[in-house]
Amino acid sequence: MKHRLLSIAIYALTTGIGIVAFLYPFWLPIVEKTPMMGMAHANDAPLMLTLLVGLCFAVLLLEVQGESISAKFVALLGILVAINSVLRFVDVAIPGPGGFSPIFFLIGLTGYIYGGRFGFLMGSLTLLVSALVTGTVGPWLPYQMFTAGWMGMSAPLCRLPVQVLRGEGKLTEVVVLALFSALWGLLYGVIMNVWFWPFAMGPVERRWEPGIALIETLKRYAGFYLATSLVWDLMRASGNLLITLAFGLPTLRVLRRFKRRFAFDYQP
Repeated sequence: MKHRLLSIAIYALTTGIGIVAFLYPFWLPIVEKTPMMGMAHANDAPLMLTLLVGLCFAVLLLEVQGESISAKFVALLGILVAINSVLRFVDVAIPGPGGFSPIFFLIGLTGYIYGGRFGFLMGSLTLLVSALVTGTVGPWLPYQMFTAGWMGMSAPLCRLPVQVLRGEGKLTEVVVLALFSALWGLLYGVIMNVWFWPFAMGPVERRWEPGIALIETLKRYAGFYLATSLVWDLMRASGNLLITLAFGLPTLRVLRRFKRRFAFDYQP
């Protein structure tokens, strides 16, 4: 029980750090604009990445000490992260349309089956390992890890509508998860744009300036998002929807089979 409470506290701390990391530029009196997206957060991103990776490993150590089937938990997580990293490698080698990537499919389904804590680690570590494999490490990486982790963490929210609709093991369950994945196809872009938007140059009506009111900030961000990312994110949302509808049911069966075979008593 003590290990579980400490583990939950670390997840909560990690989420809080992620929120602050995304939003702190909006509290600064001066923000230096840059024409290159990759230069945003160039100074603080290495520290953020180190902190996030350290927290992920701290959580893993706690899970290892607190669960009777800890070795199986770590092994399953490692296998799923490896599979997802290969999928991203294929995606980088043969780019899909717009922002589509097959990695979000497994992040959502594993979080749904094995719980939010597992889902957060699945999302965060998938982005870390796949970035190392594909050579796409940059200041954006810790923010991608936070966002993908939040997708996996929120996946258990799908359980309630599935239970209400009595859809477990049926097409209804897959439709709920497909809609969830499509929503996160958009949310991923909405959240990720925040990491560099305060530093971005552009028309006055679409850029952030220190001192502007909250309503004006939201209005300008909406204009920026619609002009730069909406079409890209719609591709991701559509891809997430279609891949979940196509492969969701057999994948759920496999994940549940592993859960039963390993006598999975991991608490979400």
